[in-house]
Amino acid sequence: MTDAASPWLIVGLGNPGPEYAGNRHNVGFMVADLLAERMGGRFKAHKARAQVVEGRIGPPGPSNRRVVVAKPSSFMNVSGGPTTALRDFFKVPVANVVVVHDELDIDYGALRLKLGGGDNGHNGLKSITKSLGAEYHRVRFGIGRPPGRMQVADFVLKDFSSTERKELGYFVDRAADAVEALVVEGLERAQSTYNS
Repeated sequence: MTDAASPWLIVGLGNPGPEYAGNRHNVGFMVADLLAERMGGRFKAHKARAQVVEGRIGPPGPSNRRVVVAKPSSFMNVSGGPTTALRDFFKVPVANVVVVHDELDIDYGALRLKLGGGDNGHNGLKSITKSLGAEYHRVRFGIGRPPGRMQVADFVLKDFSSTERKELGYFVDRAADAVEALVVEGLERAQSTYNS
C-alpha cells in the first residue's frame, strides 16, 4: 500500500553521456526528461550520484503528489546504488518507487505497468532489486527484440531506427502520462488505461 503523504521517487534508467543519449537503453532517461520538463524543473546533481528534479504531479488538491524524478549518473548495471541512496535521502517507501526502463519482450512503443517481479535479464533492474528488493513499481517501455542474429547488448546500445524515431516522441509522451497516472490514480487504474 502506498503512503499518500510520502514522496514518490521516479527513476528513469539509462547510461550517462551524450554518446548514449539516443540509445534504446536510454528510454528511461527520455521519459524522466519529459516529466522534469512538465514539472518546469531542471535536473541538478545530487550527492547520491544522480541528477534529480523535485516537484509535484497531479491536479491541485488531495491527489497532488510530491515527486523526485531521478536519472542515476552511474552506468545502467549499477543503478541500484544511486536509487537506494535517493530512496534513503528522500525517505521514500519502496512501494512509492517507480522505475522506467526499456523492455525487450514487449513490442516497440507498448507499455506495461506492474509492481514487483523478476528482472528479465535487465541489468539495471537486477542492480536495483539487489539493493531494494523487488517490490517497486515498473513502467516497462517496449523496444522489441533485436533483428536477425544481432546480439541483445548491441541492440539496446544502438539508437532507435529512423522509422522508430518518427513515433518515439508520441510513445515517450504516453509513458510519461502512464507514470503520472500511476502516481496520482494508483496502479490498477493506470494499468487499465496504459497496459497494451
